[in-house]
Amino acid sequence: MMRKKLLIILFFELAFFTGCNESPVFAEPQVKTTFTNPVWDGADPWMTRHGGHYIYCYSVNNTIVVSRSKYMTRWGKLKTIWRAPSSGWNSNCVWAPEIHFFDGHWYVYYAAGVSGPPFIHQRTGVLRSATDDVFSDYEDMGMLYTGDNPDNSGSNIWAIDMTVLEHQGKLYAIWSGWEKQMDTDATSQNLYISEMKNPYTMKGKRVLLSSPEESWETGGPLNLNEGPEILKHGNQIFIVYSCRESWLVDYRLGMLQLMNPDGNVLDPSNWKKKGPVFHGTSKVYGVGHCSFVKSPDGTEDWIVYHSKKSSSPGWDRDVRMQSFTWNVDGTPHFGVPVPTGKEISRPSGEVAIEQAETK
Repeated sequence: MMRKKLLIILFFELAFFTGCNESPVFAEPQVKTTFTNPVWDGADPWMTRHGGHYIYCYSVNNTIVVSRSKYMTRWGKLKTIWRAPSSGWNSNCVWAPEIHFFDGHWYVYYAAGVSGPPFIHQRTGVLRSATDDVFSDYEDMGMLYTGDNPDNSGSNIWAIDMTVLEHQGKLYAIWSGWEKQMDTDATSQNLYISEMKNPYTMKGKRVLLSSPEESWETGGPLNLNEGPEILKHGNQIFIVYSCRESWLVDYRLGMLQLMNPDGNVLDPSNWKKKGPVFHGTSKVYGVGHCSFVKSPDGTEDWIVYHSKKSSSPGWDRDVRMQSFTWNVDGTPHFGVPVPTGKEISRPSGEVAIEQAETK
């Protein structure tokens, strides 16, 4: 009996010491392959891809901040690139900046006003980076002219949400503005276009492209066309814009299509309106003000947009993103907003980037 007990003890001791001498086994880091909306708080999301990085630009407390990241779904390094001055036309109400790269410099287009509410002083300004580094210093290039008489700078007119279109060697500014300067911000907004001499100077008079006239872009307390963004597919060009009231659940996206890409971009009859092309649901409210990017491997198209956090009136919003496809006629098919919390596959190529970094 004693010998049997000794054999049992010896067996467990050998098993223990053998186990201690084995190399420990660690689990490989798990890279998450999905994400959920919303991705972060904020509004008026502007994202672009440059040199293998996603550049995200936004405003907060009258400053403009830029993020540079390898990932669409995560912010990277952050830097405040500009603070509004203590006085002057652009000292307050800094809204909806966009950042674009032209000829070795970054240009930031933003709206600002001397005061508000009421927000009757909004104009559009532009900043230029010192170098091709998005985190370099920025020079204030001043206010852009968005009125009807370029020879009279004092005749400038309310303007927000400016974006730019490069087409056939020319540069065009597209923005949301008023027909004439008003003393109330309860004023209908239209989309205008103007050719540019360079990224910080207008060339000629503005041209009216779109007014809120269709049944799907009217019907509320204030008719708006705003937040125009350029979407290109092959040789086709689209302006995807926001309409209805930004503070209500009916905020949505409409679209203008350039019918003849070789024709006159400044001819309103060359643009065809369609909509709504993207709108909210009973679970996702007031979708609008988007931007467009390719996935890291270039195989997918994604829309980045904001939505209201609740059905109550107001501007408490967050940022979402989802992939979209193309119809047989070459127009975009955005589908329906993905509900909060539903798992979405990460943009194609993003997982591989993270796996390579964790090895």
